[in-house]
Amino acid sequence: MSLQGDPESEVLADHTEPPRATAWIYEHSPRTVWRAVFREDNFFLVLSVFIGVLSGLAVVCFRYAIDWARLYLLGTGVVLTPVRLLLAPSLAGLVISVLVIHVFPRTRGSGVNQTKAALYIYNGHIPFRTAIGKFITAALAIGSGHSLGPEDPSLQIGASLASVLGRKMRLSRDRMRLIAPVGAAAGLAAAFNAPISAVLFVIEEVIGRWTAGILGSVVLSAISSVVVMRWFLGSESMFRIPAVEMTQPLELIAYAVLGVVGGIASVVFASGIGILRPAFKGLPRWTQYFQPAIAGLLIGIIAVLGAPQVMGAGYEYIDQAMHGQFTWQFLAILAGLKIVATLLSFVSGTPGGMFAPTLFIGAMLGAAVGGAERYMFPYLTISPGTYALVGMGVLFAGFLRAPMTSVFMVLEVSGNYSIIVPVIVANTFSYVISRGLQPIPIFDVLTRQDGLELPSMEELREEDILQVEDAMQPGEGPVLDAEETVEKALQHVDGTRGEDLLVRLSPSGWSTVTRDHLRALASDGKASAKLGPLLLVPRIPYLHPDLPLETALRYIERWPLVPVVSRANFQQLEGVVSQRSVLDRYREFGEG
Repeated sequence: MSLQGDPESEVLADHTEPPRATAWIYEHSPRTVWRAVFREDNFFLVLSVFIGVLSGLAVVCFRYAIDWARLYLLGTGVVLTPVRLLLAPSLAGLVISVLVIHVFPRTRGSGVNQTKAALYIYNGHIPFRTAIGKFITAALAIGSGHSLGPEDPSLQIGASLASVLGRKMRLSRDRMRLIAPVGAAAGLAAAFNAPISAVLFVIEEVIGRWTAGILGSVVLSAISSVVVMRWFLGSESMFRIPAVEMTQPLELIAYAVLGVVGGIASVVFASGIGILRPAFKGLPRWTQYFQPAIAGLLIGIIAVLGAPQVMGAGYEYIDQAMHGQFTWQFLAILAGLKIVATLLSFVSGTPGGMFAPTLFIGAMLGAAVGGAERYMFPYLTISPGTYALVGMGVLFAGFLRAPMTSVFMVLEVSGNYSIIVPVIVANTFSYVISRGLQPIPIFDVLTRQDGLELPSMEELREEDILQVEDAMQPGEGPVLDAEETVEKALQHVDGTRGEDLLVRLSPSGWSTVTRDHLRALASDGKASAKLGPLLLVPRIPYLHPDLPLETALRYIERWPLVPVVSRANFQQLEGVVSQRSVLDRYREFGEG
């Protein structure tokens, strides 16, 4: 945020040296500089469209690869044979472990944290081999029945393609750091068929901030990837959304209950990963060859015993739950078994995403809670489809800790804004409970287990921000007027404290003067002259109480006192900040 007042720019121009990074600006004409910046910004926007197109094509191929793997490994029959249910995920797990250990070591996990690390650690660099490895291993894992989803791998594939394209185009370091999130948004949007949710998730959980330039690039890549995906796969939604509505305000209590249940389930799910993943990684290295295979075998056993719905992404079963094709008791069982199956797949190191399992668990849990409430309170006109839809957002908010994305994801999937109040109520309860019982978000847990220190977006959102008013103090001396004489100014400061004094300029603005300078002016015979024209510093910048305290750091080293003025009246002094007051406040904040 810039400070008010034109004179400040003149002062800064007179008293600062040009930074080295921008020294070239002073060697070129303004027109040349403007054209260079204009071309760079527009080139990056055009490049974002190409990234979206490539990511969309890659995701389409990825979806086809998953379908083909499922057909070849699990068969085409309506009823899956027990032998295939047991052998397909087990044998695929053996192949995946060999590929991950010896060929594609960077394909473990979901891909979200790897993309985030590319932004904050590796200057946007993601090897192209990572995209190839993620494509092969994740397609094999999901197609064979491991309880994982395609969204997170699609995100990493898009980020990797963007990184490769950025390196080929020899982008600057700052642009390279942003290129991976642009590709991530494109990959996620195409996999999810939801560009708004993809943009929000990348900004909310990967970048953590946004500007007009970042938002424009991310939006263009997401939209272009979705257009390409729909060109090949059609524009139909992933689910056949039934009519959703809230007919009675009393239902909000029922949705709040769903939020509580979803928050507890999110904590159980996240805690399981936080405990089991380091335990599995701590086992002898040779066991890593068999962990995905054993996980696949256990998932196959769950399927043979009567719950094949837990295998793979499970989108078709989410659709069935929305249309009331399961009893609420069986839905609750499926939610619990899906948690177990996903834990087995993910902690074993099998590449794949957690988005789809999260949506599956949320949908089953939501429909189960809705069915149970309808059973206990028949007078409630509860629709299983509505509760399943809200449940998807509930788990998304509680487990992935992306509250804004969770709301818009449900709205975008359903296309019905009449459901927004139940979604917000349920998601809020889930998020608050999850955050209270599990202080560290799941992505931060995974990052720290891998020995990395990436910024926690949730911690940044919750961090207290110091403002100028927190370090503001009343001035020690009187405030002088530039229109008064030097003699009168000396009379005002006589008997007061403080060496540096503020001077109020006319018609607006501020400056400073020292007692020694006033005495020197009087000794030189200028006692009857006006103070304003005799000031050594014509103007100094000023601050407002609500500005971030870090803004004051730009000025306190060069000016002993910086005035803090009201936004309603720039001549009204609220207080002053100095180098000592700012540093003392930061020290107190750090100790607290």
